[in-house]
Amino acid sequence: MRIPIFMWLVSVALYSALFSDFGTLAYAQCLLSDQQQSLLLSIKKGLVFNASLSTKLVTWSQGSTSWAGVTCEGGTVTGLDLSNESISDGINSSSSIFSLQHLRRLNLGFNRFNSTTIPLRIKSLRSLEYLNLSNSGFVGQIPIEMSYLVGLTKLDLSTLYFRGSPSLKLEDPNLKMLMGRLAEMKELHLDGVNISAAGEEWCRWLSSSLPKLEVLSMFNCYLSGPISPSLLDLKSLSVIRLVNNNLSTEVPGFLANFRNLTTLHLSSAGLSGMFPSKILLAPALQNLDLSNNPLLQGSLPEFSTVSSLRTLDVRFTNFSGTLPDSIGNLSNLSRLELANCSFSGKMPDFTAKLSQLVYLDLSTNNFSGPLPSFSHSRNLIQIIFSHNVLSGEISSTQWEYHQKLEVLDLSYNSLQGSIPSSLFALPSIQKLQLSNNQMSGQVQLMEHSNFSSYQLDTLDLSSNDLTGPVPATLFQFPELKYLSLSFNNFNGSLDINVVQKISNLSYLDLSYNNLELIANASGSGVSSFPQMTTTVKLASCHLKKLPDFLSTQHKLNHLDLSSNNLTGVIPEWIWTLKKLQ
Repeated sequence: MRIPIFMWLVSVALYSALFSDFGTLAYAQCLLSDQQQSLLLSIKKGLVFNASLSTKLVTWSQGSTSWAGVTCEGGTVTGLDLSNESISDGINSSSSIFSLQHLRRLNLGFNRFNSTTIPLRIKSLRSLEYLNLSNSGFVGQIPIEMSYLVGLTKLDLSTLYFRGSPSLKLEDPNLKMLMGRLAEMKELHLDGVNISAAGEEWCRWLSSSLPKLEVLSMFNCYLSGPISPSLLDLKSLSVIRLVNNNLSTEVPGFLANFRNLTTLHLSSAGLSGMFPSKILLAPALQNLDLSNNPLLQGSLPEFSTVSSLRTLDVRFTNFSGTLPDSIGNLSNLSRLELANCSFSGKMPDFTAKLSQLVYLDLSTNNFSGPLPSFSHSRNLIQIIFSHNVLSGEISSTQWEYHQKLEVLDLSYNSLQGSIPSSLFALPSIQKLQLSNNQMSGQVQLMEHSNFSSYQLDTLDLSSNDLTGPVPATLFQFPELKYLSLSFNNFNGSLDINVVQKISNLSYLDLSYNNLELIANASGSGVSSFPQMTTTVKLASCHLKKLPDFLSTQHKLNHLDLSSNNLTGVIPEWIWTLKKLQ
């Protein structure tokens, strides 16, 4: 099973930002010897880089006391961070970089070496403890010479791999041969490196060679299962990431025996069988990601108050059962993702104690009953409960206290009652999706003196039982891109000119209400309408003439004017909308 490319990109971004401490070095003033200065200037001269994008190399000059990216001790270079310098060439066997005999830390991550192999002279940097070559464009076989760096404690060779493109690989030498001498290794990141080994092999190779290993990250390495018990020999292991490998195995219960395990990421790994619930109860576990394993079954256990869980993600698995009340004991929980599973039953009011909760996605399950109260979860940024069978009103929550809320998606449920006006007043709200419910009453917006600071870009109230006029203030949200009010009972008249106030609008659907749409825009007013790049649906809007503004919508690809009162000749301009599908 291969992970979709956008999810892989997100995973790498999150990994780089959150999980790896292969960061930039702390720089201090360096009083370097003339010999060391000459070496650095020789390195700069030999490198091919984009000076307009460089922030470190471009500042190096003879006699400087501040060398960006360089750390030193006693006039000698001990650390070199040339990450993100747009370097495309110049790291080869003749590079002066390999003359820095006291170098302990080297970071060349996120550069643009064009399909270059890792130089064999890497073995000359015998003092290295930290080496980061991640996402730098190196390809081909990782040389055995790297195994001479016996002092390495942290190694990052991760790369974004796209199928069909060249990548780093471990064939000859294989993983066993490369790691055989690196007994000091504590962090190993090989994401995107083609290892192609079976579980009994790679587990045994690692456990026999790297006794001090704490962090193991092998995304997308063409590993297969099973996960062998030999891994238990790595007693210090705290982070395991095996994302996007076709392990084709069950999750072994012995993973719960790692006393220091804080992070377990096994998403998109071809897992099956019943997930051992005791892993969820491991007291040190903080982050668990099992997403995108559709054959993996499981349920949520009764959680104790000593749990350290911060992130729980079982999206797109076959987890089922009810949500236990004890999920409220997870006081450190910041992210809960249970979307596209088989959970059912009434949703307990579990958020009362979850003050750290930021992201909550329980969509596409069979949860029933009323919404939980979010009154104590005021750090929430996203609430997604769509495609369930929830009922009751949403007015019980004091939405005005959720000043950080960006996304609220309650669509495709059976929710009733009116829409609280406070939802429209939330300063951070970007997406408000309440479609396909049983909402009723009029839409009332709180009066604002200034709409310019509001971020709302998506508003979908379609397929409800909303009545009354469409508030003119709906068209004052400057960032609005998607507006759907279709299949309601809105009434009264609405001048299409009001749409001109939303310069970013790309999707508009006012169809199937009791509205009378007035289309009087003409002359100079036509050119001021936003260019809607996707859709205009004005079906059953009692239109008597084609709106003139449509003649300028050259990016439009979907137009619905059915079930109106149009007469006369179809105008010629309609055939000039070349992107209309």
